[in-house]
Amino acid sequence: MPGHHHAAAQGATRVSVRVAVRWIAAALFVMTLVGLVALWPSDAPEVLEGGPFDVEQANATVTAMAVAPCFGTTPADGIDCRDLSIRVTSGRTDGDDASIQQAIVAGGIDLVEGDRIVVSRTAGAPEGLEYTFVDFQRQRPLMVLALLFAFAVILLGRLQGVRALIGAAVAMLVLIAFMLPALLEGASPMLIALVGASAIAFVALYVTHGISDGTTVALLGTLASLAVVAVLGAIFVAATNVTGLVSEESGILQITAGQIDFRGLLLAGVVIGALGVLDDVTVTQVSAVTQLQAADPSLPPRELYRTALTIGRDHIASTVNTLVLAYAGASLPLLLLFTQSAQPLSRALTGEVVAVEIVRTLVGSIGLVAAVPITTGLAVALVRRPMGPPTEDPSVDSVDSVDATVSPVPTRAPTVEEGDGWEGFVPEETEF
Repeated sequence: MPGHHHAAAQGATRVSVRVAVRWIAAALFVMTLVGLVALWPSDAPEVLEGGPFDVEQANATVTAMAVAPCFGTTPADGIDCRDLSIRVTSGRTDGDDASIQQAIVAGGIDLVEGDRIVVSRTAGAPEGLEYTFVDFQRQRPLMVLALLFAFAVILLGRLQGVRALIGAAVAMLVLIAFMLPALLEGASPMLIALVGASAIAFVALYVTHGISDGTTVALLGTLASLAVVAVLGAIFVAATNVTGLVSEESGILQITAGQIDFRGLLLAGVVIGALGVLDDVTVTQVSAVTQLQAADPSLPPRELYRTALTIGRDHIASTVNTLVLAYAGASLPLLLLFTQSAQPLSRALTGEVVAVEIVRTLVGSIGLVAAVPITTGLAVALVRRPMGPPTEDPSVDSVDSVDATVSPVPTRAPTVEEGDGWEGFVPEETEF
């Protein structure tokens, strides 16, 4: 019965692929935990005394506004400022009434009565100069926007939307509690980025989509693509001689945290930036393979791979376009400056400020492209069915009728949302 033997061989191959995928994921999980323990920062970062952030800030509300001569001038000078009365609403001087002045400048920030602002306080300064406008308070509108976002996600995604929000929250926790303090301690930015990205990927994917073989394939595709991004990023950051020191933030960090490797910090940003899009691509590819196979179980592996790859090409084309436009939108003021300058286009594009964004965009896009064939190949190897003749009882899989030691193959491949449950993550030889 050659058909049955062929089916049994393919079923055994599929089981071995599942076991290999699970063991690889388990090994990467252990390596991630070891990396977190080894690189975990020893102390919380401290604000440097006398540094640019060592200032007392407080919330305040503008209670009145009038136009008056600027401090140090007379009405005859004709130099007017906005004279703002404020009430401090937080900090050590909560409840104090004070005044600040704001120069009247075309295109400047116009404060009016009722504005909720942030002010800095310089103790011992002359009256009227003790407080300085810093920024607007934005907690309330940002909180409303966050709640609207959560409502929209839960309304559409329901339970999976809740899990997605939990995954995003854990990702931010890893970034704030682990990555940022570890970077300030001077550890290797690339190593921190890879360990942190791996931890985020594990939590975000398994919490959002559940623990299943499909999610594990998406995870492995994501981590493999991140490795491609890290290698290419290291090569081209070195080849282009970018330093990571051209931004205002880098200049401040040179003073307050000179132990940081700024080129490595740039590489870490490339890796973390790519992670946010990679998991979308890999999950989509796993879902495409499982749904195609469920729709036509007789589809040969080669044809299944080719069809799923076609879906991936369309996804990549739109995603790369989104990445380019996102970076262009974020850099719009900078691009306007270059448009006004007399610099040739080639000089503008190869300057470090723009070259960094080009490297970031193109390296991340190459990682996205690599994620499609890698993830699709793994998913096809995992879900392919035996191609032998059907058995007399269609409810019985042909593999089961030949070899009871081979785990039964389900009549429909698990989707990303469906799987073996928590126990499905454990290799076949292990029992709970």
